[in-house]
Amino acid sequence: MTTFGAKLSAIAPGRVEITAPIGPGVLQQHGFGHAGLTFALGDTAAGYAALSLMAEGAEVLTAEIKINLLAPARGQSLRAVGEVLKPGRRLVVVRATVLALDGDRETEIAALQGTMVPV
Repeated sequence: MTTFGAKLSAIAPGRVEITAPIGPGVLQQHGFGHAGLTFALGDTAAGYAALSLMAEGAEVLTAEIKINLLAPARGQSLRAVGEVLKPGRRLVVVRATVLALDGDRETEIAALQGTMVPV
């Protein structure tokens, strides 16, 4: 996340937001933010959301996560909102929404859903 300039922007039990600029190093060939950035932010926000409901010292790993890309990542930055859908001892079902911020406009660009495994 350091490479992307990502920052935790909000933390609550079962919900985490991460923001990152769409810088020149993460653009794809058409000048939009790369899907790799979108996926990394969504996966990380969802993982931290799962972690927010666990005991101190716990960790999680992504078992599987699916992404639907809905629109190009156009703008100055991205905001990923991760949420826990169903916490569990062995599996935590999560989702994330990724939004592109372009001035005052927010556009939902991706929806992710997956499973985290406590380790």
